[in-house]
Amino acid sequence: MPPPSGPLGSLVPDTGTAGAAPAFGSRTCDAVPRAFSAWRLLGFLGPGYLIAVGYMDPGNWATDLAGGSGFGYSLLWIVLLSGLMAMFLQVLAARLGIVTGLDLAQACRAHARPRSVIPQWLLCEIAICATDLAEVIGTAIALKLLFGLPLMLGVLVTVFDVLLVLWLQQRGFRHLEAFVIALTAIVVVCIGLTVAMAQPQWHDVFAGFVPNTRTVTDPNMLYIAIGIIGATVMPHNLYLHSSIVKTRRNDPAGRRWVLNYTTIDIVCALVLAFLINASILMMAGAAFHAHGLREVADLQDAHRLLSVSAAGGIAGIGFALALLASGQSSAVTATLTGQIVMEGYLRLTIAPWLRRLLTRGIAVVPAFFVTWFYGEAAIASLLIASQVVLSLQLPFAIVPLIRYTSSRAVMGEYANRRPVVVLAVLIAALIVALNVVLVLRALG
Repeated sequence: MPPPSGPLGSLVPDTGTAGAAPAFGSRTCDAVPRAFSAWRLLGFLGPGYLIAVGYMDPGNWATDLAGGSGFGYSLLWIVLLSGLMAMFLQVLAARLGIVTGLDLAQACRAHARPRSVIPQWLLCEIAICATDLAEVIGTAIALKLLFGLPLMLGVLVTVFDVLLVLWLQQRGFRHLEAFVIALTAIVVVCIGLTVAMAQPQWHDVFAGFVPNTRTVTDPNMLYIAIGIIGATVMPHNLYLHSSIVKTRRNDPAGRRWVLNYTTIDIVCALVLAFLINASILMMAGAAFHAHGLREVADLQDAHRLLSVSAAGGIAGIGFALALLASGQSSAVTATLTGQIVMEGYLRLTIAPWLRRLLTRGIAVVPAFFVTWFYGEAAIASLLIASQVVLSLQLPFAIVPLIRYTSSRAVMGEYANRRPVVVLAVLIAALIVALNVVLVLRALG
């Protein structure tokens, strides 16, 4: 099945079409050497960083703040575990796209039972809407913190960021990529500054990377831990990554080098995402938990406390700027994934502006009415709940990914070997088990 072309334009070009627009350094992928080349590696860097922004969205902020303020550094091992699982799964997604020329949505349509296609698509849409909900909330809060915009008005304003995304798409992928990288740089600088001002205790930080049983036995801690996994291992990123790497032109003889370079890209990018997530949790542990503030899951409370506790409000401003940047950069990936999923599962192409408006509209409605009926205090709970929804949807993306990348009928000689299959199954089992425990706790 050929990859889709259409409204994404050069973002998802048809690799079988002469003159298709290059993306992510595909100009360096035509002739892959038989030995490692640092120069050629530069041509493969890019997709991982677009994916990485999805691992630093406002949903991560909420769960990391809740984990750090409530339990200090004790959940750092969950952040590390989530980051490692994300790397592993993104590598599988990229391999699927490079080897087969199909993204995960297309592979599901091609190999799954026809009756399951619509339910799988609906589950994907729920995950995308949950992701966009987190971005709506985060952006609205950032607008309030920076400009004093009322939260309800900020939620409505986020509808119009569709214009920015569409403008960038029309100017070409390089402009979109530059925009995302610039926003990511803002997040890195601002969060780094904020953590430095919080002055965490590094001995306790390193101890937080040691697993502890309390994570499972304490229902409150378990809830936050699952939220961190849901916020870190993003279902929509698996679909997006498997699609954007299809543009790589590579001959079968050099394909292993393409896979190796792509893996390096993924690891480097997601190490950066891990450091950001760990830094947010460390900042919350040092600035809040260490001073007896154990329930700072609200982004606005975090900003207020930082503003009065560090360098005349510099940390608070940096926090708000990073939050705005993370929300806007993540909005780009949600837009692209929505179109990829719809084309892959349904073979349905709609105008990008309509697709973006529908997704953002679905996300804005619950945020607006929760703020209206329950007040701004309830928005933090809605943000964390969106991440738990993502975690509950994860198995429906992970299981097909493992199935297809482990099948020789699909992947040929590049099918997962037994140790990889075992590790993949263990990761899927862990995520499912955590979800079952969460549901049982909720029912009990």
